[in-house]
Amino acid sequence: MNSFRLTLSLATASLWYRRRVLALVCLTLTLSVTLLLGIQYLRTEVRQSFTSTISGTDLIVGARSGQLNLLLYTVFHIGDATNNIRWSSFNDIKDDPRVDWAVPISLGDSYQGYRVVSTNDQFLEQFQYGDDQKLALARGQWFSQLFDVTLGADVARQLQHELGDQIVLSHGGGRTSFSNHTDLPFRVSGILETTGTPVDQAVYISLEAMEAMHVGWESGVAIPGRTLSAQTAEARSFTPDAITAMLLGLKNPIMTFQLQRELSQYAAEPLSAILPGVALSELWRMMGQFEQALLGISVFVVATSLIGLVAVLLTIQAQRQREVAILRAVGASPRLVAGLYSLECVLLALASCGLSLLLGASAISALSPWLLQHYGIHIGARSLNADEWLLLGLVPVVAFAISLIPAWHHWRKSRKQSFGSSAQD
Repeated sequence: MNSFRLTLSLATASLWYRRRVLALVCLTLTLSVTLLLGIQYLRTEVRQSFTSTISGTDLIVGARSGQLNLLLYTVFHIGDATNNIRWSSFNDIKDDPRVDWAVPISLGDSYQGYRVVSTNDQFLEQFQYGDDQKLALARGQWFSQLFDVTLGADVARQLQHELGDQIVLSHGGGRTSFSNHTDLPFRVSGILETTGTPVDQAVYISLEAMEAMHVGWESGVAIPGRTLSAQTAEARSFTPDAITAMLLGLKNPIMTFQLQRELSQYAAEPLSAILPGVALSELWRMMGQFEQALLGISVFVVATSLIGLVAVLLTIQAQRQREVAILRAVGASPRLVAGLYSLECVLLALASCGLSLLLGASAISALSPWLLQHYGIHIGARSLNADEWLLLGLVPVVAFAISLIPAWHHWRKSRKQSFGSSAQD
């Protein structure tokens, strides 16, 4: 114990004496470890946010297609549906005694690159994300009039819209459209709270409004004299002929697989029914190679920093000859002197790990609101999980292993000098 205390005291004093040079090495290693932990932390949090994009929904039903395609265009608003579902099919499924609630979704239009989602009041009441969190309005109210529109948080923030603003929707789902519904402007009635999901990047209108907008657009463009004015549309009632998809919640989740099989064999028209959690897991698995590549790059950066640390220790060995000679003169063994190199390297690695934790926590606290506001990514502060602690713990272990190179180099040199001195005696 006394020997270790002496070695620790000598190592600490040596590091402090060379603090200006080693501070740069410590800074490099700190940034590398922060990058490693940051990527691991982000991939864990993003995956959690990704898999929590939709919760509380037992089935997503759409026209016959692959489950990833159905998931992408209904939840993430990416891509387009292969076909629509008849409104009569939606009513039949909604009235199934096993179904607790059903939310219709109709897609097809856009607003300055953001998807327009046509739905009803059930979307606000039943859609859940994260840990079964429900949607809430930050300002205003859910659409109630025919030409009311509710904006996702990102849409309102990016386009700087306020309640009461007039907006004109575009025909088609492209980012740029030359066909606009200029005759039927909408009024912003509400703005949703930030969710950190694709809900923030969409515009919500009623199913009736979607139908009213497209009267006279049967050929894909407005036919003069066939479209409706706002006053005429508000005096009429509209029922959709078809929708894009539906979200289902069941009274008993045990019946999910049974109903999924039945809907996949639906006689009235070809349908696909998917479990959101299963589809999300498959989509994340396909993206796993990219995140593994990022993690590999960060590991390489940390390894490079550790090698740089060894290079610095080897470089300053020549400057420590007098120090080592004094230690040897007062009785320090070659093993003790060699152990100083390993202990110094481990202490530097531990200091870098501690600093990286502080730096990472500060970065998360500073960037979390910004990421949520600008990119809809929710990164919460939490303690490290087992994998992250393992990565952090490997840094001083690898530092010790690499430090054996200069330690062995000096031990061999000290042994030769000791044998030379004995031979001369």
